[in-house]
Amino acid sequence: MELVDAESRVVDDHHQALKLWLRMLACTTRVENVIRQRLRSEFGTTLPRFDLLAQLDREPDGLSMGELSARMMVTGGNVTGIVDQLEGEGLVVREDHPTDRRAFRVRLTAAGRRQFRRMAAVHETWIVELFDGWSPAQKIQVHGLLATLKQHLAALDAPPAPRSKRKESA
Repeated sequence: MELVDAESRVVDDHHQALKLWLRMLACTTRVENVIRQRLRSEFGTTLPRFDLLAQLDREPDGLSMGELSARMMVTGGNVTGIVDQLEGEGLVVREDHPTDRRAFRVRLTAAGRRQFRRMAAVHETWIVELFDGWSPAQKIQVHGLLATLKQHLAALDAPPAPRSKRKESA
């Protein structure tokens, strides 16, 4: 059975860059779908919950809701809903922000850290399995190529350098 995805829209006369973009998108979507399904079946959780726990695991002192929202690239409302659920399960705790009385910091509880680390170890084995279709050399090559693309994209996002003012002669 052939899967229909973004790449199925490609025709021979499309630009190579478009074909590459759609292939990357199709692969990313498939990997993400497998991870979503496995997180749900193995741990009864979602990818956004896993991502939020991962962000907090990297920051033992916790993060503000705004920092979580920015790192996860989702709205504050989405973060609030996830934090509410995780707090109800005893996996995270909200604390007063040390410098902003209007804000909270969210951090993992000991139980949250233990649960996330168990999930993360299994998650890593899934990622390894999903990329086993490439040899070690191919993984290194693709990683390097994507690094070059990432640098190129960052340069496109950078603001233009200020123009130097030329002295006008009279």
